[in-house]
Amino acid sequence: MTAFTLDNPAGVPSSPHKAFSNVAVIPLGERTLLMLAGQVAWDDNHKIVGGDDLRAQARRVMDLISEVLAAHGATLADVVSLRTFLTDISRIREYGDVRGEYFQGLPAPTSTTVEVASLFLPEALIEVEATAVI
Repeated sequence: MTAFTLDNPAGVPSSPHKAFSNVAVIPLGERTLLMLAGQVAWDDNHKIVGGDDLRAQARRVMDLISEVLAAHGATLADVVSLRTFLTDISRIREYGDVRGEYFQGLPAPTSTTVEVASLFLPEALIEVEATAVI
């Protein structure tokens, strides 16, 4: 018997080749751990939205994270950690501004942000993983 489930919530784009799940749901007794796969700013057709606008891509990513969380009864208030991958670390302030909009009034989750040479889709400027506890 598996102690966790893997899920691709309806309404959230999943891997085009089913290469990964959007979330692992891990029961921990009275709490549940949600480990979200990295989200990029793609639409239902796996095309990156926002072009070179990092803020637009970051908003799409935060919206997708919010949708995955909501599918499991969670919100951004339940996020305990974010791991962010940027293709240009000099644009971190743009991401930070958007992240601040989404986490306004909430305790700031732990965070790691790193620069990477590229992401799995060349047009993607940002990818964000999240961990939440409900």
